[in-house]
Amino acid sequence: MRKVILQEFLSIDGLASGPNGSVDFVPASNSGDKGFGERQIAFMDSIDAILLGRVTYEMFAGYWPNATSGDDKPFADKINATPKVVFSNTLKRAPWGTFNEARIVKGNASDEVAKLRQASGRGMVIWGSLSLARSLMSDGLIDQYELIVCPVVLGEGKRLFPEKNASLDITLLNSKSFERGSVLLTYAAGNGASAKR
Repeated sequence: MRKVILQEFLSIDGLASGPNGSVDFVPASNSGDKGFGERQIAFMDSIDAILLGRVTYEMFAGYWPNATSGDDKPFADKINATPKVVFSNTLKRAPWGTFNEARIVKGNASDEVAKLRQASGRGMVIWGSLSLARSLMSDGLIDQYELIVCPVVLGEGKRLFPEKNASLDITLLNSKSFERGSVLLTYAAGNGASAKR
């Protein structure tokens, strides 16, 4: 069974985005951090699919296909080459610069992800996409949580885990700190989460 990995960047106060949906804190906290960059490039070798909601897709598609030089290029080369699935009921197409288009899935995301988990292959990653992430969490379809806690307090914004979220059974697998102060916390979902489907 393929593993579904939710990798989210969070502030110290648990927010996945700041005021007006801003995620500027992510590059501000991690840009130029060589160790973090190397880890993310190595992570890309463990996955063969990227799962995105519409908003994150639009943000990523506007940036990564155009990152053709500089420090972001090695990661951009990997993300641009990796197949993508975009969950949206409104998009008709999901172009990705000069690279292969993303496949659009309409309707129930959990049903599609449950099917994708049963196929052969490596892991699948979800970035951003809070509505998608929350839906898959509630249906027990996240196998691993990678929470990258950035050294910033945002004060207001959107939480990854809603305040009235059901409790999660997770086990710490690993923690790693980076030069600029971000910390990666990797958790395995417990039986209560992964056994629902």
